Amino acid sequence: MEKFPDTVQDFLDGQILLINKPLGWTSFAVVKKIKNLIRTKYSLKKLKVGHAGTLDPLATGLLIVCTGKFTKRISELQGQTKVYTGDITLGKTTPSYDLETEIDAEFATDHISEPLVKATTAQFIGEIDQKPPIYSALKRGGERLYKKARRGENFEIKSRKVSVHSFDIIGFKIPKVSFEIKCSKGTYIRSIAHDFGTALNSGSHLSKLCRTAIGDHQLANSLDLSDFEKQLNS
Repeated sequence: MEKFPDTVQDFLDGQILLINKPLGWTSFAVVKKIKNLIRTKYSLKKLKVGHAGTLDPLATGLLIVCTGKFTKRISELQGQTKVYTGDITLGKTTPSYDLETEIDAEFATDHISEPLVKATTAQFIGEIDQKPPIYSALKRGGERLYKKARRGENFEIKSRKVSVHSFDIIGFKIPKVSFEIKCSKGTYIRSIAHDFGTALNSGSHLSKLCRTAIGDHQLANSLDLSDFEKQLNS
């Protein structure tokens, strides 16, 4: 953030807050925390606050939080290109495609080389058909899919078109592959991580994820929740 809001009117007129979401927090919990902090500081009964793009609890990084009249800009912000870095762990899969659930299968990795990994990224660049994870915040019948999945319900998810602008390998040490991905709204990095293992004739899951940018907004310019609270109450 270029300048921290000085007055209650700043928050009501509208602010774009760049927050570094901590590991283990839901995006909703971050929004709730910020909303409560601002309302308590200024004794407000009501304040609109929302976020522009969910991060999973096991992901960290840039979460854009909008206040007041700027909540009307959430759709615009959600549509901007996003950049992620993280790790894919090869040779093991999980039902959630990340570390939320336990390993459910193991696969050979001795045939996987760095050149093969880099060449395989080409299959995921451009407009691709992607099936979201069953453990996702998408809704069916008014209920989040992850709730159905946790109850052990079986259901099919239709694939959808997403765009991956770039997929770069920035580190390779079996079983871990480090990456940077630039992609469109609606892209599930967990699904890419899972499908990447299949494309390598193995299996894999997402073991680390950080969102570093949304459009022109950078993680480097964000605040930790604790720093936001300190500046708000200073």
